[in-house]
Amino acid sequence: MTGTNGQKIFVETPIPPVDEVELADIDLSNPFLYRQGRWKSYYERVRNEAPVHYQPNSPFGPFWSVTRHADIIAVDKNHEDFSAEPFIIIGQPPRFMDVAMFIAMDPPKHDAQRAAVQGVVAPKNLREMEALIRSRVQEVLDELPIGEPFNWVDLVSIELTARMLATLLDFPYDQRRKLVEWSDLATAMEQANGGPSDNDEIFRGFVDAARGLSAHWHDKTARLAAGEEPGFDLITMLQSNEDTKDLIDRPMEFLGNLILLIVGGNDTTRNSMSGGVLALNQFPEQFEKLKANPDLIPNMVSEVIRWQTPLAYMRRVAKKDTVLNGQFIRKGDKVVMWYASGNRDERVFERPDELIIDRKNARNHISFGFGVHRCMGNRLAELQLRILWEELLPRFEDIEVVGEPEYVQSNFVRGISKLMVRLTPKQDA
Repeated sequence: MTGTNGQKIFVETPIPPVDEVELADIDLSNPFLYRQGRWKSYYERVRNEAPVHYQPNSPFGPFWSVTRHADIIAVDKNHEDFSAEPFIIIGQPPRFMDVAMFIAMDPPKHDAQRAAVQGVVAPKNLREMEALIRSRVQEVLDELPIGEPFNWVDLVSIELTARMLATLLDFPYDQRRKLVEWSDLATAMEQANGGPSDNDEIFRGFVDAARGLSAHWHDKTARLAAGEEPGFDLITMLQSNEDTKDLIDRPMEFLGNLILLIVGGNDTTRNSMSGGVLALNQFPEQFEKLKANPDLIPNMVSEVIRWQTPLAYMRRVAKKDTVLNGQFIRKGDKVVMWYASGNRDERVFERPDELIIDRKNARNHISFGFGVHRCMGNRLAELQLRILWEELLPRFEDIEVVGEPEYVQSNFVRGISKLMVRLTPKQDA
């Protein structure tokens, strides 16, 4: 890992074609696989030749890669044999980031903490949120520049995500971009996932997050004590649940779970918003199909989430000696479920590298995970993406990508950092 002199672990070098690498030497944790667009061929080879693949010498230590759709589901559903503790990322965060979050807990503690916030994405609440989400999407789209290039990631994907996060947390609206900043810091740790991080910057950011979120918690407490009607936001839910009402008194757990909820609300939606525009540019016949039949939007949303796979993997640790697809895995071994590979598994998805918006089994994607850790906000993410496209199609004849996309440096977040586009409005819009 990083030496005492601060030397970086990851220095970018060209990734060779996969057929020039020995199978045993393939390291799917290299963050530049994604930046350099080599990931598909590397996943494909491992899926076909060693679907449960051991890498003993990665910068993150030894780990098993699980790359086929069926094997990933088998691991994800089996929390008795595969533990989410202590981290769901491949490496180990800096010590100051050793926070507790329910996604990295096993039942029963996981279940109690998740139950405290599950209600915010209950069907009734989503129905009530729909009008608010739509109005915010309309505000953002109506302010976009027409006919000149702009960064879609910043003006649309990040802005819409920030507005939604502020709503979910009842966070000060004028400070909404803080939530995105904190989320980005949490997912850019070099020791944890190969991101281009500076530990001093991350530490300062997390001090800022701890202060800001604690102040917000105390402000909510004071407002409720003064007689304000309880809202249906995440903070109010945590404060009104027996298992989490004293979360503020457990600082690392408080910070961990709030950051988890922010990251969960940020990455999937934001990177699928950008990934959808990119995919429809790469497969223009699908964009024409969508414009001809907007009823395909819900299925297209599932297909975009499969095609993009906003989080590439989750990590588990074997609780006991076990066998997976013929490979003997020892107790204590790290096991990485590569969702981004499973979503391109030819055994499940025909022509998996293509975006096919009317794909019959698009909802069979595994981007949200399975079992007790299945993404809590999956329906909210789908709702936001559906509304975005319902509002985009009547306004714009074309959303043209006018430059090569830029990708984040990470083996965890399959994120697009820059996507320059130009909008052509509909003549009757």
